[in-house]
Amino acid sequence: MARLLSLLILVIDIIVIIDIVKSNKDNEKKILWIIAVVFLPVLGPLLWYILGKK
Repeated sequence: MARLLSLLILVIDIIVIIDIVKSNKDNEKKILWIIAVVFLPVLGPLLWYILGKK
């Protein structure tokens, strides 16, 4: 069960990182968001979709 949850979090993080790279934000902001997603794998994607993707 833990492996499945870990795999799901990894897939979501990869999807969010691809979404960040495709966004029209400045490169500095993209890098900061990617760092947030990598270091906060559960909270990072939530923050991106709530705060960053405007």
